[in-house]
Amino acid sequence: MIPAPLIPLAGGGSIPQLGVGTYKVPAALTADLVADALRFGYRHVDTASLYGNEAEVGEGLRRSGVPREEVFVTTKVWNDDQGYDRTLRAFDASMRRLGIETVDLYLIHWPVPSADRYADTWRALVRLAEEGRARSIGVSNFTPAHIQRLIEETGVSPAVNQVELHPRFPQHGLQDWHTAHGIVTEAWAPLARGGLLDEPVLARIGAAHGKTPAQVVIRWHLDRGLVLFPKSTSIARLRENADVFDFTLDDADRAAIARLETGVRTGRDPDLD
Repeated sequence: MIPAPLIPLAGGGSIPQLGVGTYKVPAALTADLVADALRFGYRHVDTASLYGNEAEVGEGLRRSGVPREEVFVTTKVWNDDQGYDRTLRAFDASMRRLGIETVDLYLIHWPVPSADRYADTWRALVRLAEEGRARSIGVSNFTPAHIQRLIEETGVSPAVNQVELHPRFPQHGLQDWHTAHGIVTEAWAPLARGGLLDEPVLARIGAAHGKTPAQVVIRWHLDRGLVLFPKSTSIARLRENADVFDFTLDDADRAAIARLETGVRTGRDPDLD
């Protein structure tokens, strides 16, 4: 197994810090990619109903030969399926596509405040957790205000918030808020959708450690205690992404990376939906 640290989750269980992302991985490639990644040693796979590849993720899980209980699987309810009853139906559909009975983490993909259904959606996730069908529940792209409403209305806090986060958009304040509330921070677009791969500062740091810019950024995330799952359609690249546990960044490296911050997202603002 890849020596990715396990981070404890509120309510029990733990999540591998480094995983395999499947956003925009074509369905025709997904099963082989997931199976190969699990055989190589990954134990964390992230998908969503929006991605259109849940069935193929499930096929990859079975094809890998790795016991189901050894793999941490995340999926998400999409915006069109929000609301209490529709979320429960969407969950059932995701489980059928994945071919599993229990998911390790189920997330609300976006808050979509204009629709004002995320609190009812959260109540459905709480029920799924109480029934043991979702071992942990959380959110994605939520702000502290959105999360505070969930806590106030249900008394249940998300175990995870999955948000855009990378050196150009490091979200230090949000991560600090999560930590204060016992919420694990997951980073999507950890490489800024590939926009950091040609960054000279990262190339220089990588050269000093015998690593690539991508490996430097992955190490930066790991050192911050973040969960991440860089997306790739190449098992060779996934092997490279996992080769990050034999070096550390020093204070000068971290200071140089900090200067890359622009505060600019690559995706949309969750408050504007």
